[in-house]
Amino acid sequence: MAATAQRRGRRIMMTPEELDAFLAEQRTCRVATVAADGTPHASTLWFVWDGTSLWLYSITRSRRWADLRQDGRIAVVVDSGEEYGELRGAELSGRVEFVGESPRTGEDCAELTEPERLFARKNFGLDTMPHDGRHAWVRLTPDKVASWDFRKLAGL
Repeated sequence: MAATAQRRGRRIMMTPEELDAFLAEQRTCRVATVAADGTPHASTLWFVWDGTSLWLYSITRSRRWADLRQDGRIAVVVDSGEEYGELRGAELSGRVEFVGESPRTGEDCAELTEPERLFARKNFGLDTMPHDGRHAWVRLTPDKVASWDFRKLAGL
């Protein structure tokens, strides 16, 4: 019996190593939340990936923050590419955890040492995180991840 051809979606998925590298190099994500009345909300943020979790530094007086405080469910899309054959990305979803004080003023928080170091270097070119007293951290350790890399289509 001949082997069944693998579904195209599985063949263009990123490997775990490719996904880590992609998330480490990208800066911008799109965040989807749901308000208490069920209204969806999408917004854009910078993020950092630590190899396990996506860290989002959000303004605490935003609709996104209010939505997440009421309902921690979130979907995040990180993508890149212009032409069809260049498209690649990932959707990560699950529930967020709030980490550190809100808003963040820089109080000692061991859980934030690495994410803040990575975020400051990636987004500001700094060694330490600047705190403005308006933002705070949420961590998404995804329950589900879907990825795609249309550059792999050329080899199919």
